[in-house]
Amino acid sequence: MSEVTYYVALPFMIADDGVAPGEPVECFNPNAAVMRADALARKEGHVGAVAFSRTGDPATGDFGDAKVIKKFGDVPDDLSAL
Repeated sequence: MSEVTYYVALPFMIADDGVAPGEPVECFNPNAAVMRADALARKEGHVGAVAFSRTGDPATGDFGDAKVIKKFGDVPDDLSAL
């Protein structure tokens, strides 16, 4: 199977040990991911959000590193776990 790029908006909220990721939202394109991340960052209980993409082969589960498109609000500097 060929490679696919997923676009995601991921909110962050306050947790006992700092800032924790919330539920990711898959989006149709990079612009939609940015708009959704912006809206999620403003939602009550959220302190920030990030729009990112990941490209890979869903059949094998082999994906490259996430590429941050845009950050909003309080987002951890280290997003390597995405």
